[in-house]
Formats: sequence, structure tokens, C-alpha cells
Amino acid sequence: MILTPAVPALDPAFDVTVQVGGVADYGVTRAGHRRVIDIVGGQITGSFDAKILPGGADWQLVRPDGAIDIDGRYSAQTSEGELIYIEVSGVRSGSPDVLEALLHGDEIDPTQYYFRTTLRIETSSPRLAHLQHSLFVASCVREADTVRYRAYRVT
Repeated sequence: MILTPAVPALDPAFDVTVQVGGVADYGVTRAGHRRVIDIVGGQITGSFDAKILPGGADWQLVRPDGAIDIDGRYSAQTSEGELIYIEVSGVRSGSPDVLEALLHGDEIDPTQYYFRTTLRIETSSPRLAHLQHSLFVASCVREADTVRYRAYRVT
């Protein structure tokens, strides 16, 4: 008997608004064109609610074609004091003029660019431990001083 794998589906899990600081452009390093964007706050709402803590960052690599590899890491804390660590990996791509406009903080329709991420979550909270047993994907929107996304649990 040959078993058929389950077909994954997406269940909405939580919404995130990440407040970001300015872009520190390191220029071209041995790894590529490096930029670092500080994470200064934000919030998570949905299957759990939490405040995003300052101190995280997005360590980006800008590819020669202008697409951006996303490598974000930040922490959040619930009102009960539970800590959550979120690691985000993804890509933002689009035409050069759209990517440049996003860099300058212009409001761009999210259908004009591709911005998708995966999320991995760590926590010591027994109440939230189930988050560590799932994969999450997100469709993101870049605004002048925020990144917003809805995270979906992959079933």
C-alpha cells in the first residue's frame, strides 16, 4: 500500500505589525550588499496577543537583481510575561522602481511586489508551546515605518 501525503492548507494564525527603525546600509561586504533595519516595537494579535520588544533587527542582503533576502529576528512578550522568539526568513522582490520607492517609504500597493516569509517560533511558555510544532508562512506589506503581515499555520 502506498500512502499519500496530506495536502497542506493554510489556517490564519495571527497578525503582526512590526515597527522598524532606519536602514543602516553597510554597503557591499563579503556576503553581499548588507543592510540592517532595527526593530523598535510592534504588536501581535490573533491566536495569541503580545507586544514586540525593541532590540531585534532584520539583517538583509540585497541581491544584484535588487531582490532582498530577509533574515529577521525579534522577541515579543505577552501580558502574562511569556516570551516568544520569532525568526523570519523570506524574500522581497519587484521592479527596481517599486523596490526603490519602498526603500524611500512610499506607499506601494502590495500587489506590485512580492514579499513572503516563513516563521519559526520558540518559547518556554507551556501555553504557547504548540507554536513551536508548526510551520508558519506570511504575506507581508512594507510601509514607511512598519512591516505588517498575517501569519498562516501550514496544516
